[in-house]
Amino acid sequence: MTAERAGVPAVAVMTEAFVSAAQMMAAVQGVPDYPFVVIAHPISSATDAQLAEQAERAVIRGVEILRDRV
Repeated sequence: MTAERAGVPAVAVMTEAFVSAAQMMAAVQGVPDYPFVVIAHPISSATDAQLAEQAERAVIRGVEILRDRV
């Protein structure tokens, strides 16, 4: 949100465990509808292959979000 206020398109990525906190922070920052890329939680026990799969999906979703916001 700070980057976007400075004119830099940005997207946040977080695990599903932090969505409610992120939504609350977005509301406090004045952008309650700010979109996030959400990946599975936890990531600490994910295998390299699982992380790669999540990262690929996150990038695809992040690009979609950025495309919609520009």
